[in-house]
Amino acid sequence: MDMRLENLDKQFPPEWDAGRVARAKTVFFKELALAAHRFYGGKIQILPRAPLPGFQWFNAWYTPGVSAVSTTIRDDHDASFDLSWRGNVVAVVSDSTRVLGDGDVSPPGGLGVMEGKAFLMKMLGGVDAVPICLDSRNAVGRHDPEILVDCVRRLAPSFGAINLEDISQPNCFRVLDALREDCGIPVWHDDAQGTGCVTLAGLLNALKVTGRQLAASRLVFFGAGASNTTIARLILLAGADPARIALFDSHGGLHAGRQDIASDPRFYRKWELCQATNPDRLDNIAEALRGADVLIALSRPGPDVIRPEWVRGMAQDAIVFACANPVPEIYPHAAKAAGARVVATGRGDFPNQVNNSLGFPGILKGALLVRARKITDAMAIAAAQTIAAFAERQGLTEDHIMPLMTDEAVFAETAAAVAAQAVADGVARRPMSPARILEQAGRDIAEAHAALELLVASGRIPPPPEDMIQRCLQSAIAAG
Repeated sequence: MDMRLENLDKQFPPEWDAGRVARAKTVFFKELALAAHRFYGGKIQILPRAPLPGFQWFNAWYTPGVSAVSTTIRDDHDASFDLSWRGNVVAVVSDSTRVLGDGDVSPPGGLGVMEGKAFLMKMLGGVDAVPICLDSRNAVGRHDPEILVDCVRRLAPSFGAINLEDISQPNCFRVLDALREDCGIPVWHDDAQGTGCVTLAGLLNALKVTGRQLAASRLVFFGAGASNTTIARLILLAGADPARIALFDSHGGLHAGRQDIASDPRFYRKWELCQATNPDRLDNIAEALRGADVLIALSRPGPDVIRPEWVRGMAQDAIVFACANPVPEIYPHAAKAAGARVVATGRGDFPNQVNNSLGFPGILKGALLVRARKITDAMAIAAAQTIAAFAERQGLTEDHIMPLMTDEAVFAETAAAVAAQAVADGVARRPMSPARILEQAGRDIAEAHAALELLVASGRIPPPPEDMIQRCLQSAIAAG
């Protein structure tokens, strides 16, 4: 079988319908992930970036020579970006309390996802990354955001940026807001800001495909966790009309009458949206979706979480983003059968993948190259506009509103746009021209691919066993 899996759908029995194939693919990728991770012992490692021409070089890379590096950095902390890997390294930090659709998987349970983020950062952004899973429980066993705040603040001197990941609400808001202004390096919550950026990019293009304007569109958000609340906030900043927006959590609509949210200061971000949106105080999702132009769902894994009849009640040529992982709230074929014109999910095996992996590698690369002190909302919006414009140049269709992860150039272009906005926002330590950022980012991404190809070609990284994919496929077919 082709190791690249490009013809995966054709490997299933031809009499299977789209729903059965979709379910089987989920089983297949879970089986394959487990087998491949066991075979390789994870998916990242640390290798030297400098040569060792002979024994005496140990005296330069370590003692006594390295003393000069330490004292230079002591006298000028910014020198650490030039004299160590700090200028191109990110800490991927999580307490593993909200991992994909699996919830709290324990601190070490998040390592597979955090390694995955590090893998993507290297291959898509030319950025080195270190997965760090922390135990955020206090003495009585409750997850305490202040533990994460303290740990990340103490880790910051070793990294050029911090990528927060898979931290449950409301702790994620407290951690981000406590750190983003005072660490001196970008502290970025990818589940929230990253997902918000790529969702905005996809929405801008979906609106173009369906002939809509953002300010005139009626949007419903299903799910009000860290991702969807931040998506809503960025979409509002991009020009959406708050009176035409309604968000729903597990207790109903968010609006100014939600005293359960108002009375809990931990949910201050949700309360801000309660006050700004849903003036009609809609509490029924089916009612809110009647005539709505857009549904953006990041709630819980499906399928059948979003009902086809809800989609049928939406406006003609409706836009549906069903982005729960690992299984969307409604499968694309079901949403289209119910009348949706543009459907997106978080998965790469369906058309229109709206996943933060399209955003964070370029965003963090641009921030690192200009040594940004933080990532502003304007930088995230600039990234979204760049990603959308890249896909538009390729040609927009109902099944193509986003670039693919294999479109390497989009990440370098995103880095250049983010870096330029960082300079404009006054948060760049080292201003660089967009052309230079584009060149450097492109070169670093190409070098990451070349290094991996060299290791594979030399046999240092072996290919997966020939029967691995076939065994996983047989398990998926049996389960289907």
